[in-house]
Amino acid sequence: MNLQPTLENERVKLVPLSPSDFEKLFAVASDPEVWEQHPNKDRYKREIFEKFFEGAIQSGGAFLVHDARTNEVIGSSRFYDLNLETKTILIGYTFLAKKNWGGTYNQAMKNLMINHAFQFVDHIQLHVGAKNIRSQTAIQRLGAKKIGELNLAYYGEQKNLNFIFQIDKSDWKKSVFCDKTKLHEENFS
Repeated sequence: MNLQPTLENERVKLVPLSPSDFEKLFAVASDPEVWEQHPNKDRYKREIFEKFFEGAIQSGGAFLVHDARTNEVIGSSRFYDLNLETKTILIGYTFLAKKNWGGTYNQAMKNLMINHAFQFVDHIQLHVGAKNIRSQTAIQRLGAKKIGELNLAYYGEQKNLNFIFQIDKSDWKKSVFCDKTKLHEENFS
């Protein structure tokens, strides 16, 4: 599975994150309101975001997210923890500029990532901070179901309570969000 393809639709363009993208992404991340519901509220600070960014680069699955219409950098997300045995991958570490909240940007980004991942896996999981109601609501709109809780330490950060959500390919292929042109029938076993 290619963890860093270029993915694009009418709303967003996701390109592989590179070390040279730090300043562009930090310009979005330096707004404290971006992190207000996140367990690690200090990510707007440069030294904290540097650790976050290092983890993104090391993950091998991180994206720089652009507004497809303006090409402006609006955030980031990533694939991580691919498990070939269970055919599961995680999507997370997602954030968007505040001006891109409440619209269709997050949904457009997740749709691209989910449709891509389901070409290779059967389950997608997302770890969401227990107090991050905005993100929980957004992924539940995509059909994610809460399957557990976990005290989790993000890369270089302290442990915090997270909820584990899951989307199964069998449910996704029935959803209005499924791009059946990306999913081959032989993957629908």
